[in-house]
Amino acid sequence: MFIVTSTVAVPPEKSEEVISIYRNRSRRVDQAEGFQSFRLLQNSKKPGELTVHLEWASKEAYLAWARSDEFKEIHDLEKNYPDQELAGIVPAVRQYTVVAE
Repeated sequence: MFIVTSTVAVPPEKSEEVISIYRNRSRRVDQAEGFQSFRLLQNSKKPGELTVHLEWASKEAYLAWARSDEFKEIHDLEKNYPDQELAGIVPAVRQYTVVAE
């Protein structure tokens, strides 16, 4: 299993807006080969810190998605988000290989 996280720090007063965006996400990634699960995590002590947690069958499956036209289309939409403060936030992306369960 391969896990990818993407963490952003948004102004705390905008965290509910971002959560709503993810609750209403397109779910296009759900159809990608090797995709297993999506979760949005909110730091319990820092409500403006949000982490997207994706689980994949393999690193290769994730990389195929990350190189796809659909991935590019979705992330291009984020760049054009009306709230430029949110659109300009750069996430910290981390990749993990599961080595024990």
